[in-house]
Amino acid sequence: MLKTLIIEDERHVREDLKKRVFQNFQKELFIVDEAISVKEGLEKIKRYQPNLVFMDVDLGDGTSFDILSSLEEINFKIIFITGFDSHAIKAIRLGALDYLLKPIDDDEFIEAVKKAVNVVQEENTLGNSITIANHYYREGEHHKIVLKTLDTQHLVSFDDIIYCKSEGNYTTFYLFEEKIVISKPMKKVEELLDKKRFIKCHQSFIVNKAYITKYTNEGYLITKTGEQIPVATRRKEMVLKDLF
Repeated sequence: MLKTLIIEDERHVREDLKKRVFQNFQKELFIVDEAISVKEGLEKIKRYQPNLVFMDVDLGDGTSFDILSSLEEINFKIIFITGFDSHAIKAIRLGALDYLLKPIDDDEFIEAVKKAVNVVQEENTLGNSITIANHYYREGEHHKIVLKTLDTQHLVSFDDIIYCKSEGNYTTFYLFEEKIVISKPMKKVEELLDKKRFIKCHQSFIVNKAYITKYTNEGYLITKTGEQIPVATRRKEMVLKDLF
């Protein structure tokens, strides 16, 4: 069983989480305690050494990122809990971390917990994810993203991304020496990329502006690495104005 700690300052949410765990995961999770603040949450993580922590992003005396940045190591799985805060959600997504929106949906809760129970999280990779999410949450800017595949989490700098290509519900990131395929549609990827650095030139392509060298009469952007990226006719004027 996973020792589970709930850090949440709203009592009704804590009670809801405990009820859901009891109804769906009696054999997998054991709730050791609950906390309502950064100070109490930090103390109880150190006391109980939990395997899984439900963490509200915004606590009365700070945020869950304050807790995580105070720990020497993060050796437990995390499911963030947040209201509809687009800034917090984007921070969590940049780190490819798991979260639940309030009010909590039954299916999403079950899916998130099953994933936490079944997936072994590598400590150093989780640290990278937390660092990226924390930086964006505090500073409002980001230079890296975590790309999660079936068996690996890649820490990728925006500077190393040449372009992205959509393939149905998957997106391929083309880097200097490799390509990474993630199970996320282009629409979701576009929300996470820095619009100052990247431009969507086609329904299926997003390209890093820094790599563009020219535009051909045939309707292609040419990158420094020699790739030809198609430009949709309806996007041509916008793309050329932005790039040149």
